[in-house]
Amino acid sequence: MAKFKRVLLKLSGEALAGAKGHGIDNDILSDMAGEIAAIARQGVQVALVIGGGNLVRGISASAGGMNRAQGDAMGMLGTVMNGLAMQDALDKQGMDSVVMSAIRMEPVCEFFDRRKAIKLLNAGSVVIFSAGTGNPFFTTDSCAALRAIESECDVIMKATKVDGIYTADPVKDPSATRFDDITYQEVIARGLKVMDTAAVALCMENNMPIFVFKMVKGNLTQAVIEGNLGTLVHC
Repeated sequence: MAKFKRVLLKLSGEALAGAKGHGIDNDILSDMAGEIAAIARQGVQVALVIGGGNLVRGISASAGGMNRAQGDAMGMLGTVMNGLAMQDALDKQGMDSVVMSAIRMEPVCEFFDRRKAIKLLNAGSVVIFSAGTGNPFFTTDSCAALRAIESECDVIMKATKVDGIYTADPVKDPSATRFDDITYQEVIARGLKVMDTAAVALCMENNMPIFVFKMVKGNLTQAVIEGNLGTLVHC
């Protein structure tokens, strides 16, 4: 039996770009869709939030002189594009999915509806939450925290480039050690870059665990089914 019954998987947009650094690598997209389909077929209900950094980042645009709110609006649209791409990849896996946007844009995708999202998850569909929270100055980490709480998930599965949370960046500091588990308070106090502080605080206030793991082939299944291969953030 899976350790987690309903999960929200948070993927970075950059992960979809792969070595290209920009856009969408179709092979990576297909592999990720296959991983998601594999756990869904084992009875795990999957919600999904994908960042838009492979296409546009609002904070980067604002650093170049663009108005931050305008840049964030562009970033939200990038997450919708990634969500639609993932939906297509899940279609090819024979997995039903629905893209829900925090900004109305029917008929491209559905407008976010909490009750409908839960019904879809219960029916076995993958629900892809896009367009962030619909507001500027909030990251897709905050969107993941909010949607996980609203859709009554058991945990946020945060996919990263490393196999958990370390005392320091393991790429820069070879002496860094990995935590098996850590509290929200310690994550904030240490300034660890797990999710942005607002997202971690929201999870802490609502007792939403965050499981940080490395997204490589096979890891998602093991992390969800056995609850290992990463670091758990909890009370």
